[in-house]
Amino acid sequence: MEKRQLGNTDLQVTKLCLGTMTWGEQNTESEAHEQMDYAVAEGINFFDVAEMYPVPPKPETQGRTEECIGSWFAKTGKRKDIVLATKVAGPSYGGSHIRGGSRLNREHITQAVESSLKRLQTDYIDLYQLHWPERATNFFGKLGYAHQPELDGTPIAETLEVLDDLIKQGKIRHYGLSNESAWGTMKFISEAERMGIQRPVSVQNPYNLLNRSYEVGLAEVSIREQCGLLAYSPLAFGVLTGKYLNGQKPAKGRLTLFERFQRYNSELAGKATQAYVDIAADAGMTPATLAMAFVTQQQFVTSNILGATTMAQLKENIDSAAVQLDEETLGRINDVHATISNPCP
Repeated sequence: MEKRQLGNTDLQVTKLCLGTMTWGEQNTESEAHEQMDYAVAEGINFFDVAEMYPVPPKPETQGRTEECIGSWFAKTGKRKDIVLATKVAGPSYGGSHIRGGSRLNREHITQAVESSLKRLQTDYIDLYQLHWPERATNFFGKLGYAHQPELDGTPIAETLEVLDDLIKQGKIRHYGLSNESAWGTMKFISEAERMGIQRPVSVQNPYNLLNRSYEVGLAEVSIREQCGLLAYSPLAFGVLTGKYLNGQKPAKGRLTLFERFQRYNSELAGKATQAYVDIAADAGMTPATLAMAFVTQQQFVTSNILGATTMAQLKENIDSAAVQLDEETLGRINDVHATISNPCP
């Protein structure tokens, strides 16, 4: 499978990344091991996880996903074959089951890294990501921006100091951002340059046919600053497969099981999805393949994070790596986007 450079580092990651957030909730440990075995056999060398996983986040399950990866490393001895990415949870000002309300300061990040290393059964993390910012900005389904400076938390320079220390200690190799804005990304880059330390090498944000907002400002940042997108939700929580069209509620579907995952479940999203399903049919491919291939071939995307609960879904998603959408198909996709632009942020 094609590999792409991760930021300005010497790491080469596959253009598809194995997402993991269902492991420990919708998937068992043995199913997680089966997914990792298959993904590696198909050439994938990039895994993405988070201390918060699995989702929905709950005290009784938190950390299970990292534990699944850790037990797989222990069983297979393949830690050195994998570029491993995990994340520290962003702030929860009202308190939470993660450190009583996680922050991006020295105390919380240090504790988070140590706990992740233990669960992952490794002594280093290749890419350590800030799961979401410690300030109010437009992420997790928000397109508009409401300025709330009173919610600004740990200064970016303080967060960077901790990350730099962890790099010097060898506990992390590089760091990245997640659910971040163009301003935030450039602020991290400029602060790191001012401090004379390593810059962020990636941004993990949502990007799919129903949410192309990344293209507006962040795409240019990714290309010019060598801080590429690790695209999550390429299938929009499964909506772009078409399985929820016309009110369908498949028994094991994420939107059926969990009320919180309704971000892409709107009337406009349904209309756009139907149009993409029709385009896929005309192109002789499944809707999932169309949606995955569209994301993977974008110039600003370093890797496309797939997520599957069944082996059939995993195989279909990985097979999309061989597909390159032609100009006619891309033109039809852009026609739909022009009519129904970003129905779901």
